[in-house]
Amino acid sequence: MIHLLFTGGTISMQRDERAGGNVPAHDGAALVRFAPELVRVAPFRIEDWGKYPACHLGPAQLFALRNRVREVAREAGRGEVRGVVVTHGTDTLEETAYLLARTVEPAVPVVLTGAMRTADTADWDGPRNLADAARVAAHPASRGRGTMVVFAGKVFAGHQAAKTETVGLDAFSAPHGGPIGEVRGDEVHFFAPPTPPSTLDPPHLGARVALVPAVIGDQGELLDLARAGHDGVVLLAFGSGNVPPGMLPAIRRWCGEGKPVVLASRCLTGEVTPLYAFPGGGATLVREGVIPAGPRTASQARMELVISLSAGVGYGAANGAR
Repeated sequence: MIHLLFTGGTISMQRDERAGGNVPAHDGAALVRFAPELVRVAPFRIEDWGKYPACHLGPAQLFALRNRVREVAREAGRGEVRGVVVTHGTDTLEETAYLLARTVEPAVPVVLTGAMRTADTADWDGPRNLADAARVAAHPASRGRGTMVVFAGKVFAGHQAAKTETVGLDAFSAPHGGPIGEVRGDEVHFFAPPTPPSTLDPPHLGARVALVPAVIGDQGELLDLARAGHDGVVLLAFGSGNVPPGMLPAIRRWCGEGKPVVLASRCLTGEVTPLYAFPGGGATLVREGVIPAGPRTASQARMELVISLSAGVGYGAANGAR
């Protein structure tokens, strides 16, 4: 049996002319009726957890969702449920996938999916994505892979998936990993054995982490403004991890207060590599105590820091960095 947990997102929406755009409309039972091939995949049960646009989910709701997914996964480990499918809005699906990958034990597969089109459009991708996600959740080779994202026939590790296209049907990729599998018709094919990240168990998601981009000529004003209200910051740097030298005093003030500064890159692919020792260069920043983000996008690095600080451990703890 597959546990279908519906949280909302575009997959649940259709256009409302009075509202002037797409709004939540369909619950889990309606979506299942739109995807009749689900019955050929596996028996399933439906849970309507919510009907939220992804951008409406704050830390408290994300943590409640994580707790519910973990509860179902633990039940599944003792009974007839083979996997969990979570439908989710695509705007922040990558943050939720990362959170689940790092905080839910990987034995039972948890598969996130959604849609880029609404139910009233001819090219609605919701039914296919939902059925594909169920296929992956039910597949024997999915056990031990933990959280995954299934979209447009591709399978991504939950801690690597990122939305890289605003409105296209093939919206997700893995800038630091690539697909780990694919769905071809009724068949699921994985490219390699499972390599899920280790997990942490934070008591909440209470840590406040800022995300601050560097801009040309930056003097660190935004970094200083953010420092009073945040426990840590992800700095979105240029290239391999370089920033204007005017930011160095503000970075030192963060580090001096014991607040972690994680260095990510605005480049879509490639990791921060501390090669340059000029003022503001990556090697200089690392000597000041700044932490390279590792194989993560900026949003993933931010979620990693939220999880780590909330759990009371260092960034990328318990070998979760790779």
